[in-house]
Amino acid sequence: MNLSFRLFAWFALSLAAMAASAASDAERGKYLATLGDCAACHTSRNGAPFSGGRVVPTPFGAIPAPNLTPDRETGLGSWTADDFYRAMHSGIGHDGKSLYPAFPFTSYAKTTRADTDAIFAYLRSLPAVKRADTPNTLRWPYRMRSLMGAWRALYFDEGEYVQRERHGKAWNRGAYLVEGLGHCNECHARRNSFGAMVQEPFLAGGIVPVQNWYAPDLSMGANGGLAGWSEADVVALLKTGRSHKGTALGPMAEVVMRSTQHLDDVDLAAMATYLKSLPDRDPPRQRESAVNARELALKGEKIYAQQCAGCHAADGRGKGDAYPPLDGNGSVTDPTGINTIRIVLSGGFAPVTKDNPRPYSMPPFTQKLNDEDAAAVVTYIRQAWSNKAASVSPADVRAYRSTPGS
Repeated sequence: MNLSFRLFAWFALSLAAMAASAASDAERGKYLATLGDCAACHTSRNGAPFSGGRVVPTPFGAIPAPNLTPDRETGLGSWTADDFYRAMHSGIGHDGKSLYPAFPFTSYAKTTRADTDAIFAYLRSLPAVKRADTPNTLRWPYRMRSLMGAWRALYFDEGEYVQRERHGKAWNRGAYLVEGLGHCNECHARRNSFGAMVQEPFLAGGIVPVQNWYAPDLSMGANGGLAGWSEADVVALLKTGRSHKGTALGPMAEVVMRSTQHLDDVDLAAMATYLKSLPDRDPPRQRESAVNARELALKGEKIYAQQCAGCHAADGRGKGDAYPPLDGNGSVTDPTGINTIRIVLSGGFAPVTKDNPRPYSMPPFTQKLNDEDAAAVVTYIRQAWSNKAASVSPADVRAYRSTPGS
């Protein structure tokens, strides 16, 4: 075998190894992009994957999600891996300008360089699609990017996830996923008037901006939104959209459908391990919304017997895997009552998943129940059995009967 042939063989093997490594990175990046639910914002209805076009509503105006395909003019084609890492880690775009925090760089900053490189490799492997961004419609002064410097100084801590040595491998993996790419706090936290997340207590629940659903407290301890749940219950919900304790509805149904059902069992278990460690909460403050709460609940009991008990049972414990329990259900007893009102009015639609391809759904009752009737049955459900949540009023129902974000 002559020298030139050996050099050619070495070169060919090197190229094959590089191609295999790139393919492996892209495949891992696909998994990580799914974990981060990137397609939820960066893919429009009937649009090419990750080609942008979807407008993300915020309380300050709408922001179009950009094209992430490798088109050189309108996408990431002229970006480098360093550019992408800076966007994910620092919230700075290819042009050097600050990105708006509708892009959750405040969470993605915790992602390691190896993982951001893998996601970038996956995005670079996609077909290039030419699709220019549309201008944002942010109101003044929120559209002024120069103000982002002050916002970042007040509310953004840059830095990758740091392993907590006092915890084990599974806990740290779960913390990395929940706090970072999973960006759970972006929904499950209150926000201040400047749109920044209130970090303490962590994952303590909050109203999802514009969509107007309540993302519950994720503590599994006393008074938490997942009190009484086991780690297996959490894994089941994230994997199938349902568990013995409840069903994913509203925005969480889309998260399960697009993202968490595709995660491997080890990562799902790690996330549950981390959530299990969240501290107990103080008892929630209860504020009665209805003056005639007792009379409403009595009326609601009759409506429940007629309209709801056939599926959810007279004792509120539900029926098997088909109809979730209402007794002890954190989505029923959340501090606001928003979710229960909206589900009674608009129905409840669980996600279609590979392990639950034909989920049961709840029909809407907006045509059957007026505001007082809906308030009555919601008040009853929130105060029956072991539930001890505040009442809701007909005015509360009226506010969400035609609310945006349905």
